[in-house]
Amino acid sequence: MIISRTPLRISFAGGGTDLPAYYRTHGGGAVVSAAIDRYVYVLVNEKFDEDIRVSYSRTAEYVQKLDEIRHPMVREAMRATGVTQAVEIVTVSDIPAEGTGLGSSSSFAVGILNALHAYQGRLRSAAELAEEACRIEIDVLGEPVGKQDQYAAAFGGISYYEFHPDDSVSVHPLPLSLPQRTLLGDHLVLYYSGLTRSAGRILKEQNDRTRENVDTLRSMREMATETRDAILRGDLPRLGALLHAGWESKKRLSSGISNPTLDELYSRARAAGAWGGKVTGAGGGGFLLVAVPPERSLDVAKAMSPARPVPVRITTAGSRIVFVGR
Repeated sequence: MIISRTPLRISFAGGGTDLPAYYRTHGGGAVVSAAIDRYVYVLVNEKFDEDIRVSYSRTAEYVQKLDEIRHPMVREAMRATGVTQAVEIVTVSDIPAEGTGLGSSSSFAVGILNALHAYQGRLRSAAELAEEACRIEIDVLGEPVGKQDQYAAAFGGISYYEFHPDDSVSVHPLPLSLPQRTLLGDHLVLYYSGLTRSAGRILKEQNDRTRENVDTLRSMREMATETRDAILRGDLPRLGALLHAGWESKKRLSSGISNPTLDELYSRARAAGAWGGKVTGAGGGGFLLVAVPPERSLDVAKAMSPARPVPVRITTAGSRIVFVGR
């Protein structure tokens, strides 16, 4: 039995510039993302018979052949790693598995690849896991996603990522001490909006509108650099202001990124003392990330009720094999 543990992530700035439609033709993209202490777990176990059992958030599949698996990422991860029969795969997540904007799909992609490679007796580096997950999600399955989620899940920590026109990625971890990471987390809160959405539809529209959004995306890329610098300086009010500016820019990329419910929640947070914030991921629902001084956190929590608060703790660990046994 193998169990992998892979973190979810929050993105601070630059989201959208990690999409191939942008970085391949407009000089590259940049994102600041952080892995958080909420995880996707993947268990891989040998079955006594030759069949395949796959259990995930909505259902369980019992099939005899690889090609019969309906879950596309499970099917292609098994194909890529050479695991084709006599196996049971179970996935569990600390956060609702779909539509929350915390990169759960890519965390699952990285986690299942890590677990299946380990099941075959292989250990893969963070870069190898991230690139393989990107290849399957983007090239094999044709998902309209970017690359930041896979890298944040594989590497962990908080990093400034650069996405180059040749499809290579540079990873620049931000050298924050434990007290600095703790202080940053103390000024951040996630609030669950209660809304889920199809990230694919929003990202497809965003992809299709890349040409008309070039100036906005270029500005968002520059905000990623400014956000990196604000975090390194410990200038958390400036970070909040950049989150706000980035969210206002992001809403221009696609019609589905925001909606009246999200706008109302965010307005209430700002009125109660939050410096700024944004909806995580593609938008349209899921979690709002709010930057708020701790002395105003209770006011913000009351203002955003009944949205559920989730404290933010940045984890330095990326995808890991946490159990090997029989």
